[in-house]
Amino acid sequence: MRYRRLGDHGPVVSRVAFGNSLTAGNQLDDSAAVACVRAALDAGITTFDTADVYAEGRAEEVLGRALAAVPRDQVVLCTKVGRGAGGDSGGPGGLRRARIRACLDDSLRRLGTDHIDVYQAHLYDDATPLEETMAAFADAVAAGKVRYVGVSEWAAPELAEAGRLAREAGVPLVSNQPQYNLLWRVIEEEVIPACVPLGIGQMVWSPLAGGVLTGKYRPGGELPEGSRAVAARGGDISLRRWRFLEDRVLERVQALRPLAAEAGLTQPQLALAWVLHQPQVVSAVIGASAPGQIERNLRAVDAVLEPGLTARIDKVLGDAVVRDPQLTLSRMLRAGRKRTAAT
Repeated sequence: MRYRRLGDHGPVVSRVAFGNSLTAGNQLDDSAAVACVRAALDAGITTFDTADVYAEGRAEEVLGRALAAVPRDQVVLCTKVGRGAGGDSGGPGGLRRARIRACLDDSLRRLGTDHIDVYQAHLYDDATPLEETMAAFADAVAAGKVRYVGVSEWAAPELAEAGRLAREAGVPLVSNQPQYNLLWRVIEEEVIPACVPLGIGQMVWSPLAGGVLTGKYRPGGELPEGSRAVAARGGDISLRRWRFLEDRVLERVQALRPLAAEAGLTQPQLALAWVLHQPQVVSAVIGASAPGQIERNLRAVDAVLEPGLTARIDKVLGDAVVRDPQLTLSRMLRAGRKRTAAT
């Protein structure tokens, strides 16, 4: 495993972090979820990511139990706040000062710890002044309940303003957690350039595009039983939302197989290695439904991708790659709320 500092002012994190958004308390039983956490620890992963809304809080509980015997200073524990108050898509009031205080205490209790290493605003709340949200984060840091703060899935203008206010409050943002992978690159044009001068590092989620980049979904084929496309309360809706399961996309993904073999990697390793080679990506959050997946995929950490190979990857994927910055999640949700209000 390798390690890097998260942003200019954050903690040192493992290049691969372990996340449990669709596993603990949901897709896996508790014993299997704990086994995956232990496998991550054995592999040198020190950074664990969850959220208060995952499995209605059970994901935090399972992660807390799995890490209970680990010395607290040996792991970087990350969780999120902000979804749930206005529905699972976030929304009005999710980042109010009073709600942040209450949700933070609930997360600390479920995780069985006295502090969160990186506390992240889960989606943007356009009904709460940013000043109020950043003041609440500053209060949490001053109380010793939070060490560092970040955000997840915010657009460039939101990041710029929040970064300024956070610095003024004495709690600079250290991280942004967006979706990012070979197929989904909407952060490249605006979000990453906004983060660089603010010293914000990218801790990205879905580096394997929900499993699509592993090659296990075949064009025209049945969805594999137990996969993210069919499990976890009816499947991962983002796979369909982003059209990752369309045959034209799956055909391009299958065409990556010989390029992965040429690099001496599996398809999942190739996809993860590509993400980790992007300069602003500090850590990539992976999940697992079995302990063995973790060790196999971590070969990507030391993989070397030649520039010629990455250019060929881009050529193979072609227009299957989504790049439109307007598809940053907070922007799409805001647009959806405006359409709802107009009707």
